[in-house]
Amino acid sequence: MSLRLQNITVDCADPERVAQFWSEALQLPVHGPDDGEWWLEPGGDSPDILFLSVPEAKSVKNRVHIDLRPDDQDAEVARLTNLGARRIDIGQGDVTWVVMSDPEDNEFCVLRPR
Repeated sequence: MSLRLQNITVDCADPERVAQFWSEALQLPVHGPDDGEWWLEPGGDSPDILFLSVPEAKSVKNRVHIDLRPDDQDAEVARLTNLGARRIDIGQGDVTWVVMSDPEDNEFCVLRPR
């Protein structure tokens, strides 16, 4: 029996808006809508990123999040901020990564270059 990771799913109030943010952030085209779903296809063996509408508002810190590894952390944080992300403090302290949130407050991290 084989198993493949198909999607990483992001719950949203406005999936089109959040999909558009991540499309610009990751420089991938948005696909959809199909039954109200929007998604990005990174290609290869990478899972799709699926954006679904949910009725409830976000109320706690994400248990799963996306980490991004740029060539230039400061430039990437600035670019993502211009796209609508914001820096946030979730109690991470003094760390080498930057914690940010997308337009619906889903947390993600911008790591330092390797």
